[in-house]
Amino acid sequence: MSHATVIGTGVIGAGWVARLLAQGHDVVAWDPGTDAERKLRESVDTAWPALEKVGLVKGACRTRLHFAGSLAEACEGAYFVQENAPERESMKVDLLADISRAAPIDALIGSSTSGFKPSVLQQKMVAPERFVVSHPFNPVYLLPLVEVVGGEQTSADTIERAQTFFREIGMHPLHVRNEIDGHLSDRLLEAVWREVLHLVNDGVATTGELDQAITYGPGLRWAFMGTNLTYHLAGGETGMRHMLEQFGPALKLPWTKLEAPELNDQLIDRMVEGTREQAGDRSIRELEGLRDNCLVRIMEALSEFEMGAGEVLAAHRKRLDA
Repeated sequence: MSHATVIGTGVIGAGWVARLLAQGHDVVAWDPGTDAERKLRESVDTAWPALEKVGLVKGACRTRLHFAGSLAEACEGAYFVQENAPERESMKVDLLADISRAAPIDALIGSSTSGFKPSVLQQKMVAPERFVVSHPFNPVYLLPLVEVVGGEQTSADTIERAQTFFREIGMHPLHVRNEIDGHLSDRLLEAVWREVLHLVNDGVATTGELDQAITYGPGLRWAFMGTNLTYHLAGGETGMRHMLEQFGPALKLPWTKLEAPELNDQLIDRMVEGTREQAGDRSIRELEGLRDNCLVRIMEALSEFEMGAGEVLAAHRKRLDA
């Protein structure tokens, strides 16, 4: 077995390719989409400057990417296969079954699904014990979090293998011990997203105002403490207990609307117009570069204190210097 394989090379798949290349792996990719190879190589080129700032493993090179002509060719000889097809259950189930037949019997197989349970996805696979959900976050080549979820047929050894592999490519594997739709992080993000849609739909705020409400305040704290530790500090010397005693009654107030509003044309237009105004005359590629530079600098700042994503970056750079 000689390479890592990425099936599906959209935004998430391309991010996996860039991360694996930067970590010194040979990568074979396949996607049936029109002009997929050109788009993938362009995406990798866009990601590379940020990866150079983070630090490349010795031997890392974009020329170690090969675009296969078929699924079978891509999977042959792979030690790791990551599936990144659209979020359609039947498509993923059948695709993962095909991958399991084409890949070596002991290859680790992962799926980037943001919502489906692994027990559902592995139902038609050959040797399903080697499968995990390995759900990353965009941009995959910079953000270290990957949620690792095993299904009913996944072996304990596979969970350990997966976590070890992801650590070796500079990620922070979070073992989600219980299967649940949406895993962990997306369930939290979904709650915020639904509230955003309500506030825009009701004309309370624009998309830009709501983003400011996060980036200038709680978002900065979330980068290294998350929600729960932040609220622990909000309780003063007695911590979370005092915080809950003081603010707990507010949970009974109708502040939030977790059921999503109807996604009608008016709401879609408001969301599109708001984000277009935020982007201004900057292209998607320009915004990706800006985002990557900001993320690198934030992680570098956090690495001094080995907090949050900075801890992963510090460990990565220590490996590079070893």
